[in-house]
Amino acid sequence: MTGLTRAVRSELLKFFSTRLWWGMAIGVFVTGAAFALLFGILYTSQSFLDSGGGGFGGGEIVADDTQIANSVYTAGLGVSYLLMLVIGVVQIGAEYRHHTITSTFLSQPRRTRVMGAKVLALIIIGAGYGVLSLVGSVLVGALTLQARGAEPFPSGAVARTLLLSLLVLGLWALIGLGAGILIPNQVAALLIAVALASRQVAQTRRSRRAQAAAETLAHDGMAKPAKHAKPAKQASQPPTHRPPADAPGLPQIGSPT
Repeated sequence: MTGLTRAVRSELLKFFSTRLWWGMAIGVFVTGAAFALLFGILYTSQSFLDSGGGGFGGGEIVADDTQIANSVYTAGLGVSYLLMLVIGVVQIGAEYRHHTITSTFLSQPRRTRVMGAKVLALIIIGAGYGVLSLVGSVLVGALTLQARGAEPFPSGAVARTLLLSLLVLGLWALIGLGAGILIPNQVAALLIAVALASRQVAQTRRSRRAQAAAETLAHDGMAKPAKHAKPAKQASQPPTHRPPADAPGLPQIGSPT
């Protein structure tokens, strides 16, 4: 067994020997399932269908079954991102707070190996939590969509979205680790990281709404039949003024003078 493998096992043992892991597991699963249930009911409600899939309260425009399924399955990812961020910060911040980082570096003098082990351990932890979140959201979301008469898996794009969501969850855990390394104070690192992450998620949602609105408008413009196009205006010609036939004082054409 190499030194890096032992270091990774040590980091995993540190994490799973606390009560944080199962608390986060319950939170991730319940959050994904609850948001999938909520948005599954909303996106299949009659009021939403009557509005043409325009979203609620200025939300993201949802036009077809694939976008509805993607929105339902990924509805709780915003909260899962923050939980992954917290796990990443705590993974290194707790060692600074409880001064266990000293014993960690004494047992493994190579700091690059220690940080590499933390990165690998967080990738494993983030992937596990991501799978747990998607299991809850897909299970409850698919049952909700099917019960409401919608298609749970309309196309292969849904599976692609789920895989990308799993990757993003792992990346957020690594971002939290980086924030914890840069800011040794655990409380300050949590507050700053969560504030910046919330702002970034809000900006991403706004850009997605704007992009979806632009695509919908472009699609509607292309779908209009050509017969409704306005005819091109003909070149205007100067009006020809012809005096009336009985105008006094003017000779009539073809009449003897």
